[in-house]
Amino acid sequence: MLFGSPSHRLESQLKATAVVLDVQAEFVHMPNIVVVSFGDSDTRTSRTHFIKVSGVLQLGRLHTVHKIYRNVVHDDVGVEEATAQLNQIIKAKPIFGTLSKTILAALCTGLICPMAFGGSFVDMLVAGGEGALLSYLQFGIASKNAMYSNVFEISVAIIMSFIARGLASIPSQIFCYSAISSAGIVLVLPGYMILCSALELASKNIVTGSVKLTFAIVYSLFLGFGLTIGSDLYLLLDSNARNAQVMASEDMNQVVINGRFAASNDSVITNFAGSFTFTNGTSLSSPPNTIDGCYRDPNWPWYLQPFPIWSLAILVPAFSICSSASNGQPFRSRQLPVMTLISCASFAANTAANHLIFNRSDVVSAIGAFVAGLLGNLYSRVTKTGTSFTSMVTGVLFLVPAGIAATGGLSQNYRGVDGDQYSNGLIIGLRTVQVAIGITVGLFASSLLIYSFGRTKRGAIFAF
Repeated sequence: MLFGSPSHRLESQLKATAVVLDVQAEFVHMPNIVVVSFGDSDTRTSRTHFIKVSGVLQLGRLHTVHKIYRNVVHDDVGVEEATAQLNQIIKAKPIFGTLSKTILAALCTGLICPMAFGGSFVDMLVAGGEGALLSYLQFGIASKNAMYSNVFEISVAIIMSFIARGLASIPSQIFCYSAISSAGIVLVLPGYMILCSALELASKNIVTGSVKLTFAIVYSLFLGFGLTIGSDLYLLLDSNARNAQVMASEDMNQVVINGRFAASNDSVITNFAGSFTFTNGTSLSSPPNTIDGCYRDPNWPWYLQPFPIWSLAILVPAFSICSSASNGQPFRSRQLPVMTLISCASFAANTAANHLIFNRSDVVSAIGAFVAGLLGNLYSRVTKTGTSFTSMVTGVLFLVPAGIAATGGLSQNYRGVDGDQYSNGLIIGLRTVQVAIGITVGLFASSLLIYSFGRTKRGAIFAF
């Protein structure tokens, strides 16, 4: 739990360990809590322990912990030695310091900007700076200040949206608001939490899954509301940008004027009064040269244009490596190339499905997750050296921003004073849940296909 294990597998792994160690125990898992009850058949008594742990995903140490668990359930290592190894891992220093985490966050947000949200090179640089700022606020301030940690997500969304709207309001229009603001908050999206909650609900863990899913949706609402507030806050301060947004909004395509109509000559036209509606037949919401919600002049230089398709061959592996490292995977490890390969295959399947299936992010995400799960489970079962969960988690998490981008992105357009901002923000949560459900189906289908054959495992599988 401390290193981010998939929560729907915890009870089965603990039960498998109790059987191997010949211990009478029952386990109940709730969010951040495991209730352990040890029974004694001779005295007919029991002892109950409440273990409360809140951790973050650390792939490298999670892989090491699973190796210790597997050695114990296969009787290769004694309990005393395994306990000493676990204590050593828990007390070890973090793999990456604050500076390294800040650099990795900048690289992740910068690389995802052109891949998922159609950003240009200058948008990528700005998104990278926002990622570094986010990492500093998270590890430098929020982790040390309990008061600020409660409003960290909302403040980050407001700051990112404010910066993006300010740059996008420059008359030259070289910056794209949707690309910069969406990439800026990718690292705080509750994709992993929603995915785990969907997996728990599919595994019939109703209490834990429902609690996590509700929290993740409300969390997404906070992010969407923060993006809207940040944009409106800048428009409140900059009247020129506000007027430009109002002129470009769909509400200005129709104007209603109350007055009286009278003939200017002797024609036989009766004078009448009322409301006159004038409608602009040309929609201003999608002007020419707009690509993925961003204005791109064909005469602009290369660094203001979207990245070509061949650049994905460089960007996808680079993002996979940086994403794995930001989730605690050491650079010098045998697992990292496997994670990168599975992530690239998953993204390729997801991209190909997007060109064949339109407006169905759940189905497209299921295809990408099935490929990731198939390769990850095969790698774990054939080589018997790696773990399927840690090898495919990077590719699975990659599908969350890619799937959301395929359904319209994260940031919402300005809709005027009559727009329902809460509903606009809730769209982020609904899109994330939709993608997570598709990923859940794909992962379960791949696990069923791989583990339906062969001998029964002594310990519970360590996979999604």
